[in-house]
Amino acid sequence: MGTVISLDRVTKVYQAGETQVHALRGVSLTVHDGELLAIMGQSGSGKSTLMNILGFLDQPTSGTYLFNGVDTRRLSRTQLAHIRGQGIGFVFQGFNLLNRTTALENVELPLIYRRVPTKERHALAKETLALVGLAGREHHTPGELSGGQQQRVAIARAIVTDPKLVLADEPTGNLDSAMGGEIMRLLTRLNRERGLTIVMVTHESDIAAFAEREVLFRDGRIASDRRTREAHG
Repeated sequence: MGTVISLDRVTKVYQAGETQVHALRGVSLTVHDGELLAIMGQSGSGKSTLMNILGFLDQPTSGTYLFNGVDTRRLSRTQLAHIRGQGIGFVFQGFNLLNRTTALENVELPLIYRRVPTKERHALAKETLALVGLAGREHHTPGELSGGQQQRVAIARAIVTDPKLVLADEPTGNLDSAMGGEIMRLLTRLNRERGLTIVMVTHESDIAAFAEREVLFRDGRIASDRRTREAHG
């Protein structure tokens, strides 16, 4: 089994005026191909800082981050941006869809950046929307879709490039519990059927229960890292 993420003694220190904030204090974490991992912890525990580092939106103060075996310290900003665009899909609490464009066009965006030809792009986006249960909704704008459907569009956009890793930050945070459960069943299915590696931040223990592994952060450190029962769906 390959290793997608390998963190070794990663720290992150921010300067906030006169004081130093230690957001991460020597975090070591390994995530293998095909894992579905939930990261939990109170506000300020370090989980958001970790997600920013995993997605190359921030860099560690010290320590090592290997992504797919590559030491990210040795990469330029351009190379990091390339890996982010090619190898990582992002799903956010607020969906982050373009309001005036259709579901199909939203899903096509990452393919446009990759210069995928128009015909192939349309076909891939349509196929991915069908995969997340939105066949027939390709030409609806976000305003014409429910919150759950909008998050399905966002998931389709995240996986259309077949990334090595999906980072989901509170993916059910804006949804009611029934819709949140639906979204988690979808992510679980994608994890199982496509072998998608998913790292998800959540505050909710019933959402974390869908993952096969739960990592709890406290004060910038990993307080516990445990395998839960087999992910249910």
